[in-house]
Amino acid sequence: MPKRFSVDQYADGILAGNRILLSRAITLVESTLPSDQALAQQVLDRVLPHTGRSVRVGITGVPGVGKSTFIEALGLHLVGQLGKRLAVLAIDPSSQRSGGSILGDKTRMNQLAAHERAFIRPSPAGRSLGGVARSTREAMLLCEAAGHDVIFVETVGVGQSETAVHGMVDFFLLLMLAGAGDELQGIKKGIMEMADAVVITKADGSNKMPARRAKGEYRSALHLFPLGPSGWSPKVTTSSALTGAGVPEVWQVVEKYVQHTQQNGYFQKHRQEQNLHWLYETVRQALEERFYAQPAVQQQLPSLRQQVMDGRKSAFGAAEELLGLG
Repeated sequence: MPKRFSVDQYADGILAGNRILLSRAITLVESTLPSDQALAQQVLDRVLPHTGRSVRVGITGVPGVGKSTFIEALGLHLVGQLGKRLAVLAIDPSSQRSGGSILGDKTRMNQLAAHERAFIRPSPAGRSLGGVARSTREAMLLCEAAGHDVIFVETVGVGQSETAVHGMVDFFLLLMLAGAGDELQGIKKGIMEMADAVVITKADGSNKMPARRAKGEYRSALHLFPLGPSGWSPKVTTSSALTGAGVPEVWQVVEKYVQHTQQNGYFQKHRQEQNLHWLYETVRQALEERFYAQPAVQQQLPSLRQQVMDGRKSAFGAAEELLGLG
């Protein structure tokens, strides 16, 4: 069993940039044990004044887009050329269905994982999206307290995970492939509307021209959407993780966005709204967990589930009955 440290040991270690204690603290926030959760919240309270100074970037992309390769290329530019300290966190809601792990992402980013200024942490397998999103957000705060001034939050699954990530970052980056005419039909409008920038990846060799065409098509598509509350017009760029072309420019777009939104006041307002969202989300999750943990609910739930499945009772009626037990 891993050694448990005191609140002071965790907090002091994190603030000193101790990677081992940072990892242990993240394991605490991922734990579902009440004692671990209580300790984790004490640690978070201690380090909270030292959070909020990073740039938080959400990164998502279609299958086959080369997300890990892109993240490693951009990450190496940040830690190598710009001297940043980077943390890469991942949300993997797909793991609850497959039981799989995304540790493979860490092994695919060998150079970045080995860099002293980079920290890569996969999300735990087998948890609900809400639980994983919450632990990822808390891990993000711990990484900020440890001195990481750029946080990448990567979506590994598809679907609701993009919305969860969008709710905890400053900038949302969508990676796409060339051949936009086909892909545009399959893109969810909601994901496109969330994007602050679209990057066409693998823009090298024979794929250069298709990538350039795709850039124009995505730019036209984004112009169909009205400007969001940030007042920022989403940018479209191309990049090649293989040659490095366009990778520094992606970070320049992020920096321009941060400057733009800090000047017009949106940056801080958006973070405040996210904090409130996570207050209500945490209350909702806690109430749900406590409700289902009640003995009376656990006793009646199997029977009511079967009745709903058989069509003998409506979902609404069963819900009212369960809520009456709570």
